Amino acid sequence: MPAAGTPVGDGTDPQRDIALAALFARHYTSMLRLASLLGADDAENIVAEAYYQLYRKWRRLRNPERAEAYLRSVVCNLTRMRIRHLQTVRRHAEAPAPAKEPVASAEHDALLQDDQRVLIAAVRELPARQREALVLRHWMGLKEAEIADAMGISAGSVKTHTARGIAALTKAMEARR
Repeated sequence: MPAAGTPVGDGTDPQRDIALAALFARHYTSMLRLASLLGADDAENIVAEAYYQLYRKWRRLRNPERAEAYLRSVVCNLTRMRIRHLQTVRRHAEAPAPAKEPVASAEHDALLQDDQRVLIAAVRELPARQREALVLRHWMGLKEAEIADAMGISAGSVKTHTARGIAALTKAMEARR
């Protein structure tokens, strides 16, 4: 029986188990936030799947120090795949009943200022790549190279998506004034 606090894995690679437990403790919340901000409907499952994929592919990592970047990239990719899957399902589903607007709680309305609601609505309206670039840059605080790595695009494309996204958000906020 392992001691309390000792990671439990398949026993074949205790270094991997320790490294993944530490990575989980440090980054689970930020990966969950990333998946949520990118539009995942089931962020917990996406993050769990990302950690599982990292666990399975740990021996093939060229540099274990890059595990966080790999994990972030997997979360982005899984979120993108999930959104595409849901879009396909919705396209092929029978005509649904008219959707009701979600009802926010009184606490939610009290906490969000009007400008915040407008900004969040504008972020949701951005094209997926622009939204992804802005979330990774401004909410996760990543650098251009890290964003390019996570999104699988060039640094120049990151700059383009970020600039266009900021321009669209600025326009939406200026229209409020």
